[in-house]
Amino acid sequence: MFTRRPLRRGSTAVTAVATTAAMVLLGGIVGVPTASAAQPPVGLGTAAPFSVLAGQAITNTGATVINGSVGLSPGAASSITGFPPGLVTNGTTHAADAVALQAQNDLTTAYNSAAGRTPVTVESNPDLGGKDLVAGVYKGTSSLSLTGTVTLDGQNNANAVFIFQAGSTLITASSSTVRLINGAQWCNVYWQVGSSATLGTATTFVGTVMALTSATLNTGANVTGRILARNGAVTLDTNTINSQSACTASTNTASATPSGTNQGGGGGTGTGSKAKTPTGNGLGGGANAGGLGGGVVPFGSPSTGMGGASHSSDPVLVALGGIAFLGAAAAMGQAFRRRRVLTGTHNPDGSIPGGDG
Repeated sequence: MFTRRPLRRGSTAVTAVATTAAMVLLGGIVGVPTASAAQPPVGLGTAAPFSVLAGQAITNTGATVINGSVGLSPGAASSITGFPPGLVTNGTTHAADAVALQAQNDLTTAYNSAAGRTPVTVESNPDLGGKDLVAGVYKGTSSLSLTGTVTLDGQNNANAVFIFQAGSTLITASSSTVRLINGAQWCNVYWQVGSSATLGTATTFVGTVMALTSATLNTGANVTGRILARNGAVTLDTNTINSQSACTASTNTASATPSGTNQGGGGGTGTGSKAKTPTGNGLGGGANAGGLGGGVVPFGSPSTGMGGASHSSDPVLVALGGIAFLGAAAAMGQAFRRRRVLTGTHNPDGSIPGGDG
């Protein structure tokens, strides 16, 4: 006969905590997929070639240069004024024609898409000046403004998408700036404006403005991107608007159908059409035969807008993960030894083999 000893609660707790820690830390190391707020670009359709698109009128004062197409619909062709002295280059002027009408329809779709993006970070202070922002969706419930400089950090991901939702107005102060760093690109920045946008004198702005009503650029405000107004007018004054500046293709874009044999789709050695040596330590997806690849998981999935696997080569994380894993193994071993008392396995003196009696 022997007396059963219950498993100590401390062993159970240690096992649970250590195992959880190991899973979390090792998940970050080996690349267990995690949900992210990565956003796909907003599709502009036939509105994409337009640097300026308006609903009722386009008026210009001074030597404005528009690099890209100009469109007006449903307003009358006579409502485009100020060209010259304004100049349209590398594009066509579509005044109240079928092309402009279709562009407006596509703009409506893009506007609604941007307005519906989630999850959002609600800006308690609607002034973006002085902030450093990473990719995501930012919302000003009533309005958004910019005084000074806002920095958009792409974190070395050419697919980083920034969407700003302004409940009513977007207003920038004079000499304000939208600054891009670490691979952020103008073509992945979108401003959805619930009424009207106003860019102050000498503002340096970036991205596609989609205003429900109207847009006004004060003297010397320059935009790398687009000024698109659905229902009202676009008013210009000695501005430069350029939607033809090239955006670099991402080096982190996964190939949907890699052509290699057992190589990582999108990995360092993958041969898919868009596998361009992305960085990281995730496991590459297998190729056509379904094998494990030797490459790495790219950051983000452009086709779905979801982020890629989290991964890290940080030696500190590797060490912590190893310690947590060993701790979990030790705790589980200790728990197993203590449970052997339930099976009736004892030493001649009644103690548990390998135990503490």
